Amino acid sequence: MDDEQGAIDILRTFIEKTPFLTLQGSTTNPLEALAMVQNQPVDLLFLDIHMPQLSGLDFMRLLKGHTKVILTTAYSEFAVEGFEHDALDYLLKPIAFERFLKAAHKALAGADESSAHWQIVDKEDDYIFIKTESKGKMTKVNFNEIVFVEGMKNYVSINTYEDRIVTLLNLKDLENRLPSKQFMRVHKSYIVALNKIKALDGNQIIFNKLKAYVPLGETYRIAFFDALNEKVLGGKR
Repeated sequence: MDDEQGAIDILRTFIEKTPFLTLQGSTTNPLEALAMVQNQPVDLLFLDIHMPQLSGLDFMRLLKGHTKVILTTAYSEFAVEGFEHDALDYLLKPIAFERFLKAAHKALAGADESSAHWQIVDKEDDYIFIKTESKGKMTKVNFNEIVFVEGMKNYVSINTYEDRIVTLLNLKDLENRLPSKQFMRVHKSYIVALNKIKALDGNQIIFNKLKAYVPLGETYRIAFFDALNEKVLGGKR
């Protein structure tokens, strides 16, 4: 949020260059920004301090700590007061991309480990970024490489032909971010890539080129066969 559209355009460009950030919205209107934050999940807000309708510091008071804030301004004298209101970082205009990226990584490193928004970030239709066990490491996973996903309480295991990637994430959150035409929940603990299925043996789903199988849960059978009806079974059950 900034009262100058030019400043917003610069931040938009920076965000598009940063793989673990996804732009949810932008505005020059503080009241519109407040509605955005209240009506959709927003992990991080880049917030200008010096605005005519409502100052950034007043806006932070309305947030009550529910969203992390990185302050942006041309006036360095506001920095101390901003940190007193728990601002995550302070970017002085004109903002260099290197400085922006440092602040963004600070937000990523300080994110709640249980937050799905920081664990996985959609940037394109054909891949996702996953935060793995190595601190601060983001791993790119192409959709067409995923064979199946296994949920393990607070963790998920993403299985490809070549690798197994484990991350602290809820299976439901991952399911919501995978394209539904390619992936399907077949068990309370499993999601499969439909185009990787080789055969179905009883209640076991068998995959191409992988010595592993996934159980088909009873409550998922009808939806599963409906999905395979045209693609695999030639219109016959």
